[in-house]
Amino acid sequence: MASLWQRWIVNPVVGLLRMGADPNKLAWSLALGVVVGVNPLLGSTTLVALGLASVFRLNIVASQVGNHAVYPLEWLLFPVFIKVGDVVFGTDKLPLEGHELWYAAKHHPWHTTRLLWRWEWHALVVWAVFAAVAMPLIAMASEPVLRKMANRVGGPPVGFSS
Repeated sequence: MASLWQRWIVNPVVGLLRMGADPNKLAWSLALGVVVGVNPLLGSTTLVALGLASVFRLNIVASQVGNHAVYPLEWLLFPVFIKVGDVVFGTDKLPLEGHELWYAAKHHPWHTTRLLWRWEWHALVVWAVFAAVAMPLIAMASEPVLRKMANRVGGPPVGFSS
């Protein structure tokens, strides 16, 4: 597991720092990827992270690294966002449960989204509140780490803006 973490997360981030990526911008890019990567609209994360990173002029590669790093969390948090949305909005029970839901989402994501749209948009509202809180926290927590990494890898001086 450590080698996967090193190869898929750490090495690309170090490479970006070596090329002169600003640690602050990189922190926000990774944070964007992480929060978009756990959104409850299954199958949308790559394109949404790509679009938002472009709109906000963040590092697209870093946003995708963050997005793909949390892919397993998307599946784990999906039912959490759905259940919290049920509680907040007082929604009826889902028409699919357990293995039926996972099978439908994996094999027929568009049809499943259409079937479950009421629950999906409630979950998206809950996720948006989560994202508004989590993204700045992730960015603020990761920036000092990225600055230290930038100093260690010998990239441009900290504060260099790309």
